Amino acid sequence: MDNWFTVEKINDKTFAISEYGHWEQVHSYLLLGAKYALLIDTGLGIGNIKKEVEKLTSLPVKVVTTHVHWDHIGGHKYFEDIYVHQDDENWLRNGLPIPADIIKRSIMKEHFTKNPPVDFNINRYKVFSEASMDLGGPRGSEYFIRTLKDNDILDLGDRKIRIIHTPGHSPGHICLLDEQGQLFTGDLIYSGTLYAFYPSTDPVKFKESIDKISRLSNITKILPGHNDINIPLDIIERIKYAFTIIDNKNLLKQGSGIFDFKDFKIQI
Repeated sequence: MDNWFTVEKINDKTFAISEYGHWEQVHSYLLLGAKYALLIDTGLGIGNIKKEVEKLTSLPVKVVTTHVHWDHIGGHKYFEDIYVHQDDENWLRNGLPIPADIIKRSIMKEHFTKNPPVDFNINRYKVFSEASMDLGGPRGSEYFIRTLKDNDILDLGDRKIRIIHTPGHSPGHICLLDEQGQLFTGDLIYSGTLYAFYPSTDPVKFKESIDKISRLSNITKILPGHNDINIPLDIIERIKYAFTIIDNKNLLKQGSGIFDFKDFKIQI
């Protein structure tokens, strides 16, 4: 039996679909509305996330991308209606500027703690992009990639989701905020190492995005893209303070190293 995914119920209309068997411990989130379901990210692509989604809802599914990195778009190939911020659109259409062998090595760099699905083969692994899909969409049609910008609203029927542009980890990174105050933070905020050292990252914009999120007054829960799914609300202020410390030392520039703040680190 394929038990690659772990499904956790956040509330009656929100589910986390997690890949704890991989060292990245990636989380995707399924949000149910009256007319549509929204899937925030699609994970690693090691297992078929669509099968898990179909166990939870029969609603039409829209996929929204927090950012176009391989560990968040792995299952995009199973869906047709895909949203991405306009500043990450090119990567989703034409591919990441990272060699495939580097991505494959990253996937396999540590032992899985769960057996992957029997049909998973790293040699056949392909990172999603519109250009790389031989047959178009899941049923042979085109993918419908739609672009987002800051403060756009996705209406699921009786549930509205606000898009918050939070660049730094990628140019088009977004967080999403629902009307209940649930904040889906992708790779901007989580317990672990926050990355702003890749060539495509920007430490200054990362800090600005943390500052932006810290000004939100109605956050009731943080739902991160990796690691521990239960993290305290005050982590936002602590990450903000950490970036301020780094900035005050004039080290908010790539190559400065790893800064350890106990339950999270910042690599610049």
